[in-house]
Amino acid sequence: MIKVVFDNGTLLWSGSDMPQLAAADPAHFKFDERVTAFRSRGCDYAALVQKIRELQLDFDDHACAFAPLEELQLAQNVIPRPHQQTAFEAWRRAGYRGVAALPTGSGKTILAVMAIARLKRPTLVLVPTIDLLTQWAGVLETFFQQEIGMWGGGSNTTCNITVSTYNSAVLKMEFYGNKFAFLVADECHHLPGAVNQMAAQWSIAPYRLGLSATPESDAGRDEVLTDLMGPVCCRVQIDELSSGILSDYEVETIPLELSGAEQAQYLANRKIYTDFLHRHRVVMNSVHAWRNFILEVVKNGPEGRKAFEAYLAQKALARGGGAKLDMVWRLLVRHAGERIIIFTADNATAYEIGRSYLLPVLTHHTKSGERKNMLENFRTGACPVLVSSKVLNEGVDVPEANIGIIVSGGASVREHVQRLGRILRAKPGKKAVLYELVNVGTSELNVLNRRREHRAYTSKLGSDLC
Repeated sequence: MIKVVFDNGTLLWSGSDMPQLAAADPAHFKFDERVTAFRSRGCDYAALVQKIRELQLDFDDHACAFAPLEELQLAQNVIPRPHQQTAFEAWRRAGYRGVAALPTGSGKTILAVMAIARLKRPTLVLVPTIDLLTQWAGVLETFFQQEIGMWGGGSNTTCNITVSTYNSAVLKMEFYGNKFAFLVADECHHLPGAVNQMAAQWSIAPYRLGLSATPESDAGRDEVLTDLMGPVCCRVQIDELSSGILSDYEVETIPLELSGAEQAQYLANRKIYTDFLHRHRVVMNSVHAWRNFILEVVKNGPEGRKAFEAYLAQKALARGGGAKLDMVWRLLVRHAGERIIIFTADNATAYEIGRSYLLPVLTHHTKSGERKNMLENFRTGACPVLVSSKVLNEGVDVPEANIGIIVSGGASVREHVQRLGRILRAKPGKKAVLYELVNVGTSELNVLNRRREHRAYTSKLGSDLC
């Protein structure tokens, strides 16, 4: 006989047959002398139960605290689009455990609704932001016509279907990790973070679905995501979806130049920074480049501080400049009356644009009430332009937006696919345009080339505008 109990996010295994199970699957177990029992992660529950069945051992399960929701029904029919049905079938064939990589705006939430309706099990949905928390709760309440629990944003209710921010789930899963059979992780590329992953590790949910437009990161994080949610079972690209599912779009790069004074400042600071790298043999395209640079900065006192300040100065000049500010105005005039989102890499630039043209600015400092009003005014057209650093990269449903202006950004492919996704939600007659403003003669060109390593860009790049 084998007995298992849930213990603060882990599982305790005991009984006369435990030596046989531990020998058959030693990687999952560690003997805990404090309680004279074997311990495993909560997330290993399904694999270990399957192993017990294979070995035909007697099993006394005191960990599982969920049961089928026999009366769970959809309040309205879901007619999946072909890509949603394809993703659902791929996830089903993967044993109801895997990651679906679907473009932003293609209906990932509907895929989760289909999965919940199929499994009829208590479900926990993990999301990264308060905006997504309320959006998911609203959609699920509409489809299932029952109260939806919420953890986060001042809410603390638990129901058969509950939506939680990652942060709130980490705080609660050691107590609730055995209450849900189905775990959905939206924007699951956040899950492998050192803290966020605990929300999935402490859950015994045997059924798991990860959702993200761009799930991949580095090898280590990808391995964690596969371990916690399953492999990528389906991948749909933006350019594979027909018009009507996502808007038609084009990407247009606008090359600009720094002024003479700005270019001189850029080159002077760039030289201080690169000379420091060469003197201390720091290679910035290596895996640990940033860490090595910071270590040298700390070790070299005043020289290091000067190099770091020069790095920040040249980066700010590459990302900004008067020409970009002027071009933003020209694009605002060109697309007057349309719904425009202006993206920047930092708050300072966002606030500068806001002050210059009297535009609302959304950053992580914006209070929730003000943020809600800004988004509502944007959706109704009362204020058709929003400026944001990174707050609007993901998790905000603004189908009215059709023009994106990237003033500055990082080299991350994910960031730019997400920014593109903000303007691709389909609407009749809509044509989306994403402008990228780039200062030639600076490091921004390298950043631009790296972030374009995605097929969504390759076939949609328009002509340059002078």
